[in-house]
Amino acid sequence: MTVRIGVIGAGYLGTFHCEKYKHLDNAELVAIADTDEDKRKKAAERFKVDVVPDYRSLAGKVDAVSVVVPTVRHYEVAGFFLKRSIPVLLEKPITDTVAHARKLVSLAQHHKTAFQIGHLERFNSAIRTVKDMIRRPVFIEVHRLSPFTVRGTDVDVVRDLMIHDLDIILSLIPSDIVSIDAVGVPVLTRKIDIANARLKFKNGCVANVTASRVSTERMRKIRLFQSDAYFSIDYGASKVNIVRIHQGPSPELDAHQLEISKEDSLLEEIKSFIHAVRTGEEPVVSGRDGLSALEVAFKVLARIHKNLAVVGYEKNTDHSG
Repeated sequence: MTVRIGVIGAGYLGTFHCEKYKHLDNAELVAIADTDEDKRKKAAERFKVDVVPDYRSLAGKVDAVSVVVPTVRHYEVAGFFLKRSIPVLLEKPITDTVAHARKLVSLAQHHKTAFQIGHLERFNSAIRTVKDMIRRPVFIEVHRLSPFTVRGTDVDVVRDLMIHDLDIILSLIPSDIVSIDAVGVPVLTRKIDIANARLKFKNGCVANVTASRVSTERMRKIRLFQSDAYFSIDYGASKVNIVRIHQGPSPELDAHQLEISKEDSLLEEIKSFIHAVRTGEEPVVSGRDGLSALEVAFKVLARIHKNLAVVGYEKNTDHSG
């Protein structure tokens, strides 16, 4: 079965989705939709497929879609296809509000339709390699820093960048969050551009997460500490350093770096989506996962705004995120 694919949104990331589908034998990119005439022309020239202004015209012509539009349109566009039992790969964050996210998850469940959220780091080769080695971490430290770009500033840094790490942490810690503290400030926009959150879990684990989109350097690292080992994972370089503790009369440390083949995370994500569409299996990153990450992101934002109000900074901040 070859899955006929439509991509909604022919911008920066949407173009990458189109490229990946073109590389698959079990999927065929048949259509692209975008409201921007210039983007449509470029997409038509590059991908040689039908390019239309209205995504709704793809109903009945595609078996599944990637939705790569601004976050404020996620609910509208993804909802249109889910209501018609057309599987959706939706870029993160799942939606602009928790209420909208819950409705999309409910729609997917009601129509028994594959609904995957684009939390890309789940498909990073470093994370996939060590996931089964991680058992009951007691402390997690994350830094996700990047230079400023206009792309992505329709949402705050928590939903733009930190949400990747919130999703990873939630996938690794099978325990409820009991408290959240967070600080953050707007720097180059009226939304939060730098943020730090401290999450405490019922099982005792603590996660300290920092995200910035106004950094002079680029960093994507997560460190995990558990009773018998320490893991240092560099997402960007797909490198993993492990320090293991060997107990005995004289405890010893064994440090080594794993050899990891760097893979194309977006291609792996899209392959996973096609697999879910063809088999009916639940996606690796389900709509429920996307909802959980968004719920935590909004709790982090609420705490940030509360702390900003205490120091009299709140008036400079856009409450939409």
